[in-house]
Amino acid sequence: MNMLSPIKGEETAEAALVPAPNDAARHRWRSRGLKYGLPAILLVAAGWGLTHREAPANAAPPVPVVTVAAPLVRDINEWDDYVGRFEAVNSVEVRPRVSGQLTGVHFTDGQIVRKGQLLFTIDPRPFAAALAEARAEAASARSDLALAQTNLARANRLVADEAVSQSDLDQLNARVRAASASLAAAEARVRSRALDMEFTQVRAPINGRISDRRVDAGNLVAAGEGSAGSLLTTINALDPIYFSFNGSEGLFLKAKRAQEEGATGTEVQVKLQDEATYSRTGKLDFTDNGIDPRSGTIRGRAVIANPDLFLSPGMFGNMRLSSGAKERALLVPDAAIQTDQARKTLLVVGKDGQVAAREVKLGPVVDGLRVVRGGVTPTDRVVIVGTQLAQPGTKVQTRVGKIAPVAATAAPPSTALVGEATFAR
Repeated sequence: MNMLSPIKGEETAEAALVPAPNDAARHRWRSRGLKYGLPAILLVAAGWGLTHREAPANAAPPVPVVTVAAPLVRDINEWDDYVGRFEAVNSVEVRPRVSGQLTGVHFTDGQIVRKGQLLFTIDPRPFAAALAEARAEAASARSDLALAQTNLARANRLVADEAVSQSDLDQLNARVRAASASLAAAEARVRSRALDMEFTQVRAPINGRISDRRVDAGNLVAAGEGSAGSLLTTINALDPIYFSFNGSEGLFLKAKRAQEEGATGTEVQVKLQDEATYSRTGKLDFTDNGIDPRSGTIRGRAVIANPDLFLSPGMFGNMRLSSGAKERALLVPDAAIQTDQARKTLLVVGKDGQVAAREVKLGPVVDGLRVVRGGVTPTDRVVIVGTQLAQPGTKVQTRVGKIAPVAATAAPPSTALVGEATFAR
């Protein structure tokens, strides 16, 4: 049994190798299926693999890099801003002191004149005649006095001989006193006529810039006070010059508080409308004695040096008034300030690299840097470059930067505080 089993297996194998009559057909179909079906199956499998393969995992975004720096700590001087007009320290309306015909104009319209300079001439002949007449009357009065004094002296010599009565002597004394009074009156008229003669030459009462002439030579002018007299011209004193302004009650209280703390608060700086820097300095010399209840403002005045006589009355100017005290301040670039609705914020980076937003209170701008009155400390790391990449609550990589003043021709407007500041000297 065991010997026949292998032989049976070999016969079976050989029988399997010989195809039956129907097996040949099946073999042909199998060959065709392998020839045409296998590539189709491979194509279908490839398409399924392409459409059903899993997407690769998304790569994590890189950590943004920002520049940070500690706030700049500097001493500053704070200023309050005002707008006002320039006014002449002295302004004089030149009017004649005697009436007559104007015979000469001795200046050019708009020129600078000095005190005592001849401006106009009024016909002096009537006044010269009146002066001569007054002098003649004075000479007559002087002669009468001399005669009265001679008669009195003669009568005094006759008193010892009792040749003159006491009543005659009293009359002679009265004539001497009357003649003395007449002489004094005549001499006063001489001085008055001499003044009238002097007033025929109209001279500049002050130094300053003269306006144009209001009356030409040949016209009659009238003396008088105010509008009763003829206006010849006006003169404005320009060096120094006043700067008048109105300050709010809040700024007035601020200045008063600073004065109570020992600040002088008298230095002012002024610039014109077309100037970028405050190039003119002066001192506050006057504040009014009350606040206007209608506007809530108080009137003030500063004296500004004007040696080049460039400033003229009526010009507008911007003035800043120093509080007089130095203040230690933290400064950051103005571009680092962010606005969150009504809040102003700064982005700071902690030691773990996490970004946080700090609400801050802002002050004025100093050379491109914004004064921060609260919300950050001198040791905080403030984001100064890359604020658009840093989001509160996220982590960032940092590189160290430096905050430095940037001189600018015009500071951006401050919405946090009315005023300005400069670095303390």
